[in-house]
Amino acid sequence: MQAASRIRILIVDDHTLFRESVARLLAAEPDFEIAGLCAGADEALQLIAKIPVDVVLLDYDLGDGKGTVFLANAQNLGFQGRVLVVTAGVTEMEAAGMIRQGIAGILRKHCSPETLAQSIRDVNAGRDYFEPGYLRSVLVGVTEVQREYRRKKLTERERQVLQYVFEGLANKEIAGRLQVSESSVKATLQQLFAKTGVRTRSQLVRTALETYKDQL
Repeated sequence: MQAASRIRILIVDDHTLFRESVARLLAAEPDFEIAGLCAGADEALQLIAKIPVDVVLLDYDLGDGKGTVFLANAQNLGFQGRVLVVTAGVTEMEAAGMIRQGIAGILRKHCSPETLAQSIRDVNAGRDYFEPGYLRSVLVGVTEVQREYRRKKLTERERQVLQYVFEGLANKEIAGRLQVSESSVKATLQQLFAKTGVRTRSQLVRTALETYKDQL
């Protein structure tokens, strides 16, 4: 597999042993490339401003700060990648807060190497990955977001993309069905995120089903 097709991963964790062990583990996968290792949010923000990163593995508790510092500032830097929170554990409200900030999933550190690798591939493909214990947090996050935004009419293309999102298709697969570029699908998804006031596909699905059912 050529380097250009690899998933570029940034690991942000204040525990040296954990981040280096995970880096060695993931580096053995043919479709992964380790873009960097960071102990804190500030260092990670500096790095994503300089090099391309597809997926960030982010710990919630970074010792001298929280992973939410990274989430709050990454978009301001134009970060277009996906964030998978890998944590020892967070509360339901902490999880819901991070979901509102746009994370693509939450995974506990005691997960298997196979689960970690697959979750990275899933979020890189445009899907969200939340362990069952955090699914209620997803619903909490969606409910709170819905209160802040008014319903807006969907365009025909937005309805088409939503239908394929409901089927669990990745961006590339949706582009193939609609015979458009993958960047066009991403642009439509960004329009949907802005229109519905959500930041992740899982939130989008629930918001669309609850708020836009009559338009689908």
